[in-house]
Amino acid sequence: MSVTLLLCALSVMVAPVADSRTRLAALVDRDTGASRKVPWLLPAAFLVIFLSWMFGGYSAVVAVVVICGTTMIRGRQKKVTRSRDSELVVLLAGLEILIAELRIGAHPASACAVAGEECAGEVGEVFRRGSARARLGGTAADAFGVVGSLVERELARVGSVWSVAEDHGLALADLLDAVRTDMLGRKRFRQRTESGLAGARATASVLAGLPLLGIGLGELMGASPLTVLFGGGVGGMMLVAGTVFVSLGLLWTDKITAKVSS
Repeated sequence: MSVTLLLCALSVMVAPVADSRTRLAALVDRDTGASRKVPWLLPAAFLVIFLSWMFGGYSAVVAVVVICGTTMIRGRQKKVTRSRDSELVVLLAGLEILIAELRIGAHPASACAVAGEECAGEVGEVFRRGSARARLGGTAADAFGVVGSLVERELARVGSVWSVAEDHGLALADLLDAVRTDMLGRKRFRQRTESGLAGARATASVLAGLPLLGIGLGELMGASPLTVLFGGGVGGMMLVAGTVFVSLGLLWTDKITAKVSS
């Protein structure tokens, strides 16, 4: 009888119900499945390099590697910029909550705890760490010194203001409000600057694509530029040199626009 009940219980556990995927996912380590995933970019890059070697030789392979590297660098820079903007939005929201809690008379440790509960990611962890330091008798300003953070400069400013308020007995809410207002103004100025630089970025992209247009026109005219470029020798050297110059131009344009908007 006990064996029968045990088998029935096992059958209920493995029965395919509507929430079986969620129920079984809790028993499996998600990191193990994620580590087994192979990035699709890796086989795609090998395929492109292999095809380039078949049709254009070593010069085409070098040109493709330069193009892929430039694309990866620009994509990583855009991803970092988007992540930084997202973290800055979370930090501004956390400061708003912190200031509101301080203005109603909450203790700085409690105010940091509330801001940490409402914020996610690294910013929320900073606020929670500041609350813990304040509760243990330390200073919450030390928690805002996060090296390598996407918003390291902004967090350092919050920590500096917090230290000034504690050392000189100033109103912490007013100082944090001034810092938040300044951050918000800088964010809006950077957004307006980036919108103004959209034309320059578009011009750089168009200029980078002009060689492709010239190659296409040459093929229509019967000059066979692809045969020259993929034929090795001087043509291969021209292909590599042109690719390198175009890639450097795009990277240099990104660097200039980043300095203007920073």
